[in-house]
Amino acid sequence: MTAAVRRAAGALLVALALVSVLAALAVRPATAVAAGDGPVVRAPAAILVEPATGDVVYQRNAHDERPVASTTKLMTALLTLEREKLSTTFTAIRYRAAPAESVIGLRAGERLTVADYMRGLLLASANDAAATLAVRVGGSRERFVGLMNQRARELGLHDTHYANPVGLDEAGNHSSAEDLVKLTLILRKNAFFRAVTNLPSATLATGARPRTIANRNTLVRNVAVVNGVKTGHTSTAGYVLVGSATRNGVTVVSAVLGDPSEAARDADSLTLLRYGLERYHRLAATVKGRRYATAKLTHRDERVSLVATRTIRRTIRRGEHYQLRILGAPREIDGPLPAGARVGTIEVRWRGKPVDRVALVTARSVSGATVVERAGGLIGRTLIVLAAAAVALGSLQVVLLRRRLQRRRRGRAGGTEIA
Repeated sequence: MTAAVRRAAGALLVALALVSVLAALAVRPATAVAAGDGPVVRAPAAILVEPATGDVVYQRNAHDERPVASTTKLMTALLTLEREKLSTTFTAIRYRAAPAESVIGLRAGERLTVADYMRGLLLASANDAAATLAVRVGGSRERFVGLMNQRARELGLHDTHYANPVGLDEAGNHSSAEDLVKLTLILRKNAFFRAVTNLPSATLATGARPRTIANRNTLVRNVAVVNGVKTGHTSTAGYVLVGSATRNGVTVVSAVLGDPSEAARDADSLTLLRYGLERYHRLAATVKGRRYATAKLTHRDERVSLVATRTIRRTIRRGEHYQLRILGAPREIDGPLPAGARVGTIEVRWRGKPVDRVALVTARSVSGATVVERAGGLIGRTLIVLAAAAVALGSLQVVLLRRRLQRRRRGRAGGTEIA
């Protein structure tokens, strides 16, 4: 597969992912908890999202454009994943890092796989890895930054602009809490990204020597439910963290920007993530094999159960409920029908809208009515008709008899008067 084809395929996959992400985040403002009404966080800008429902669970200044430090590397990661194979080998460029910068000590000329550069980028937040990826993927640092901004526009990240691929403080390098979460939700559709950002540490096997690196997101190392995503810190940006956590099938994603310390950043992130996990759960709307309706068997005094063919389980807010509608199911059916014959549909509705459907089928086979059963039914109906006719005829005879008696009585009475 050529690089152009890979880029086109990658762009298509991300576009499809973006449609679902933006549909989810288009954003349910009625569900958002404003600052002061929910969890207590110190960060000047923050957001918490439950992706399956699209709910913004909490937000504070979520559209404020702020420096975002090394969370800039999320876009560097996205472009790399879209355009290159993880097995591709790149030669490291010469990178002169300032004393405070995060690096993995790459030497110019070393050859590492894209997978190892990505591990260095996402776990150690290595600026030398980011700089090499920018040049090798984009052709030059400047061209790569142009691609970053183009992709931000394509993804609808309206609060975002990049000036470098690393996240160093520089005019024009900014994003917002909401844009960081949108970008993260797209990245988390990639299995490699999810796996790497959930690692406490990793060993880079390629390059001049093996390197073991730790995840700078200490919450991943110390809190079982936390499984990502990316830290950032500069003197201008303060402490930044995009976090994610999963428990019992529910995932929430947060972002905090501008916290005064690493401890405050971690505390705010944990507060948000735990708040979100407590408010949502996975709940079955239908259960495979469970009865949701019955139908009478024609010509027989029997009924057959109608059951769901699969279990539908979704994430919803605690206290919410599904509504089920039975569509097309007959009140009466006749055989022969095999077990599992589709006779209707269960429509699952949530928040007033249909969200899924499942077939409604017979729980057992249904034989056709026998001749005796059909005849019995015919005879029974005939007897009912005859009985009704007999009752009507008897009633008519009673009426006629009463009229005759009344005429006789009047005749007798008249004859007496004449005499």
